[in-house]
Amino acid sequence: MSEPLPRPALAYHLTAGTGPAGGPVTIFLPGYASDMNGAKALALESWARGAGRAFLRFDYGGCGQSEGAFDEQTLAGWRDDVLAMIDLVAPAPVVLVGSSMGGWLMLLATLARPGRVRALVGVAAAADFTDWGFSTDEKLALLSGGRIERPSPYSDQPTVYTRAFWSSGEANRLMHGVIAIDTPVRLLHGLRDSDVPIARAIRLTELIRSADVQLNIIKDGDHRLSRDGDIAMLIRAVEEVIDLP
Repeated sequence: MSEPLPRPALAYHLTAGTGPAGGPVTIFLPGYASDMNGAKALALESWARGAGRAFLRFDYGGCGQSEGAFDEQTLAGWRDDVLAMIDLVAPAPVVLVGSSMGGWLMLLATLARPGRVRALVGVAAAADFTDWGFSTDEKLALLSGGRIERPSPYSDQPTVYTRAFWSSGEANRLMHGVIAIDTPVRLLHGLRDSDVPIARAIRLTELIRSADVQLNIIKDGDHRLSRDGDIAMLIRAVEEVIDLP
């Protein structure tokens, strides 16, 4: 049997906590084609430093400052990057904060490491978006041509999706039945989110097995949820779950 290909070296910033020993490390998981220098990640890091909390932000393989080619990455590979952070970098139980695709990865990582994850906070969580986030024509183009490009509202460069990423996403879909996660979960979602319909957040709330799942809807919020008020709500959600037993 051949050995699995090694994952690329990952760039990360770990803020050591000054609170009680053994406190959880909050880990921020960016969205698709994003990196660890986004507004939410930096705001959480600033909060963590002020509160004496441990915090970790990092770049997936092929993103930001990490090694690797972006168009060679897969959802499963990025899940493994999250697991590497949990296993090798975070020194304590963790609270995962997943933004958009990062919300999908936080669920996959929790299923793989249930004993390490204390709580979850999802921001516009885009679980299973390879299923519902592409048109039939786009799926056919991915399968036949190997990649597609979409204009990005956040960059002057198009966003690239590959057949390998899409296929990996399809192989790791979760929303076909009960999601066997029992940790506390807080989901934040904008009613004006044009990328992830609010119905997806409601359905995810229903499917997660935990009895402690709350969905907070921001009526005028969009997909990014990066305004000052949105970020304040995110920090409150993390503060609420971080010390739960």
